[in-house]
Amino acid sequence: MTAASAAPNGRTRTLLLMALSLVLAMSPWFSASAVLGPLRAAWGFGDAFGAWLTIAVQLGFVAGALGSAALGLADRLPARRLIVVAALGAAVANALVLAAQSPAQLLLARMATGACLALVYPPAMKLVATWFVQGRGLALGVLIGAISVGSALPHLVSALGGARWQGVIVWTSAATVAGALVIALGVRDGPYPFPRAPFRLRDVAAIVRNRGVVLASLGYFGHMWELYAMWAWFATFAMTAAAVDGDATRAAWLAFAAIAAGLVGCVLAGGLADRFGRARTAMVALLISGACCVAAGWAHLAPLWLLLTLGLVWGASVIADSAQFSALVTEHGDPHTVGTALTLQMGLGFLLTVATIWIVPLLAGALGSWRWVFLVLLPGPVLGIAAMWALQRRPMPAGASGSR
Repeated sequence: MTAASAAPNGRTRTLLLMALSLVLAMSPWFSASAVLGPLRAAWGFGDAFGAWLTIAVQLGFVAGALGSAALGLADRLPARRLIVVAALGAAVANALVLAAQSPAQLLLARMATGACLALVYPPAMKLVATWFVQGRGLALGVLIGAISVGSALPHLVSALGGARWQGVIVWTSAATVAGALVIALGVRDGPYPFPRAPFRLRDVAAIVRNRGVVLASLGYFGHMWELYAMWAWFATFAMTAAAVDGDATRAAWLAFAAIAAGLVGCVLAGGLADRFGRARTAMVALLISGACCVAAGWAHLAPLWLLLTLGLVWGASVIADSAQFSALVTEHGDPHTVGTALTLQMGLGFLLTVATIWIVPLLAGALGSWRWVFLVLLPGPVLGIAAMWALQRRPMPAGASGSR
C-alpha cells in the first residue's frame, strides 16, 4: 500500500470535527440577514440598505481573501492557527453589530466579519485536504455542506428565539467562538501538505489562455450568480408566500431547512463527482437549481408542503457543485499558477454575488411582488451548464481523475 493510498489514522475524526467547527464558525455570515425584519424596524432602513448588510460581508470576504493571498498568510502560518485566530475575530466583528451607533458602523462591522471569515473557510478546506488523497471530493463536499448548515444557523436561532435580533447576534458570535475552540483543541494538520501556491499577478495572462481553467471559472461564476442571492433572500421570499402569509417564524424555519439542505446535496455530489466526474456532476446540479429558479414563481402561491419541497430541492442543488469548480481548476491548471487561478476564481465569484444580492430586492420593488424575482438568477445556471458541457468535451488532463 502506497502512502497516497493509505488512509491516515484520524482523518474521519478530523473531518467530523472540522465540519462541526465550520457549522459553528460560519454562522455569522447571515446573522443580520436572518433578522432583517426586526433590524429594519429598529433602524428604520429599507430594502436597499438591507441588501447592503449582506453585500458588506461579501465585499469583506473578497478583501480578506485577496489580502491573505497577496501576503501569503496560508503559506506563512499553520492553517489551524490561522483559522482559530480568524474565527475569534469574526465573533468579535459580528458582536460589534450590537454596539453600532450608525449605519456606517453597522456596515463596517459586517465587512469585518466577512474579512475574518475569508481566513476561516478557504484555509479549512486546505487543512482537510491534507488528510485526504483518495475521497477528497467527498471530504470537501462534507465541509461545503457544513458551511451551508452554518449559514442557515441564524435562521434556526431566529425561529427558536422569536423576533429579538440581538439574541441572534449574541448566539452566532458564541457559536463562532465554540467553533474556534473545536479546532484549537481537536484538530491538527494532515500528513499530505500542499506545496506553496502563491498569488502572482503576472500569472493572470497564462491563466486566461488556459481554456480548461477559464471554463471551470465560468461554471463557478454562474453558480455564484445564483447561490448567495438565493441564500440571502429566500426567507423574505418565503415571508410573502401564500402559505406563510407574513409569519416570520414559519419563514425562518423554511429558510433554515432550505439552506441547511445543502449538506445533503454537497455530500451526495462529492461522492458522485469522485465516481462519475466533476463537470458532469456540476452540470446536473446546475440543471436542477436552474429549474428551481423557474418553479419558485409557482411555489410562491402553492401549499406549504410544496413550498418546503422546493426549498429543500433548491437548497440541496444550489450548493452541491461548489467544491467541484475549485477541484476542476486544480486539475486543468498549471501547478505553478493554480494558487493565483483559485484566488481569482473565488475573488471574482464573490464580487459577482454583489450584483444579484442587490438586484433581487430592487426587482421585487419594481414588480410589486416577490413571486417571479428569482427568474433573474436563471442566467447563472445556464452559463454554468454551457461551461461544464464544453469542459467535459475537452481532453482529460494528464493525472486528473475527476473531469469526466
